[in-house]
Amino acid sequence: METQSLVVVFDMDGVLVDVTESYRETIVQTVRHFSGRVIERALIQEYKNQGGWNNDWALSQKILADFGMAVEYPVVVEAFQKIFFGPNGNDGLMQREVWLDATGTLQRLNARAAFAVFTGRERAEAQMTLDRFATHLRFDRVVGDDDVTKGKPDPEGLLQIVAAYPGARAVYIGDTVDDARASKAAGVPYVGVGHRRDEGHANTVTLMEREGAIAIIESINELEEALKQ
Repeated sequence: METQSLVVVFDMDGVLVDVTESYRETIVQTVRHFSGRVIERALIQEYKNQGGWNNDWALSQKILADFGMAVEYPVVVEAFQKIFFGPNGNDGLMQREVWLDATGTLQRLNARAAFAVFTGRERAEAQMTLDRFATHLRFDRVVGDDDVTKGKPDPEGLLQIVAAYPGARAVYIGDTVDDARASKAAGVPYVGVGHRRDEGHANTVTLMEREGAIAIIESINELEEALKQ
């Protein structure tokens, strides 16, 4: 068991890193690969706002199914991963990710709080991004989709992390309605990240507020102020 008075748990995509040109674009290219159709990013956000589409592999398959194409899940995953990682494993769309902490907010906060990640990515992929961008930070625990029996909005992964810090104040930082619902189900205060550049921003923010977000911030750079509330 860890001893810490504050535990900040982060979702990764859209919170710690901008995945507009990585995961979101990989969905676009995966759908195009099988269907020949080019979808708008706004459509992806519409699915995300429905809830239950935290897994981008499953979402890609769902969009194809809604286009009348039945593509087996492992086939979708294989194509998606080839696009995401690239032919050589390190030259795909994953390289387009952008770390979102531009002001040193996380380093200051990490000096007084434990950090953890609860993400819909598989843990190894999440760790790759932390190793690339965040070696100056300490993330004590990373819980990915392969560490749980049920993905978000189920709170299983968040509860795993909270249980490791008995008596500590915990807060979850996310950017989707699934994040908000997982946090609510776990009884953990939720701070939503709502980017105005996202096509579904207004609707997403409204959904997170309805699920009881204690604050909505524009980016992770505003987190210190939000946690003072």
